[in-house]
Amino acid sequence: MDLQAHHRRAIDRLADAYRDDPCFPALIIGGSVAKGCARPDSDVDFLIVATEAEFDRRRRLVKPGDLFINRQDLCDYEGGYVDGKIISLSFLEELAEKGNEPSRAAFEGAFAAYSHIPDLDALLKKIPVYPEHDRGRRIKAFYCMVFIQHWLIHESLRHGNRYTITRAASQLALFAGRLVLAHNRKLFPYHKWLTHALETVEDKPADLLTRIDALLDQPTAENANALFQQVKDFQDWGISDLEAYTWFMTEVEWSWMSGTTPMEDW
Repeated sequence: MDLQAHHRRAIDRLADAYRDDPCFPALIIGGSVAKGCARPDSDVDFLIVATEAEFDRRRRLVKPGDLFINRQDLCDYEGGYVDGKIISLSFLEELAEKGNEPSRAAFEGAFAAYSHIPDLDALLKKIPVYPEHDRGRRIKAFYCMVFIQHWLIHESLRHGNRYTITRAASQLALFAGRLVLAHNRKLFPYHKWLTHALETVEDKPADLLTRIDALLDQPTAENANALFQQVKDFQDWGISDLEAYTWFMTEVEWSWMSGTTPMEDW
């Protein structure tokens, strides 16, 4: 891992601060520093693994901040700080088994600064893995949402509903992006990093990011049509208009009947 010198010093100091504490058997570095895209002024994101007893104790406490660590004293660069969450080994094991995409993506490039836990590195490799077993369902859901949000932005424009216009434009951009990520088996890294993730995938519509930017800058019918048509024509998604409408009604409008997880948490 090729780290900037001041980030390496901060990580070394962070590890020295906790490696001998029996409550914290491992320290994992994540975020932009681990992914290799940190700016010089980026903070150091981390997760510190507590024992199950310590983690349970902190979760039961009512004081704010008992599941976070934020320190400036370990950094020697302007504006620098380390920012971390306290988790447990069982948290990591559950994440590897059933974590959502943003939680998995957070571990891309993650590495242990120290560890007293056997086979932790092997466990970390199991987390940032695309959920292949669910890919078909995700692709269908994301395409249907693209279809519905395209329809909704036209309805909103017709009624002059500014809130719904901007929300539909944002949702159209989101699910167009998520559809392309799923097509490429690329984890959705949550909203902050969506466009960055789309830049990294190879198999996508040629002007996808340009179309997304245009729609977000100006949520017009023309820009909505351009993005929707580009995504629709990218390949045969195997979903008719009627199927998309039906899916939205049964899986989104009626989701309360089954108590299913909202798609943004997939």
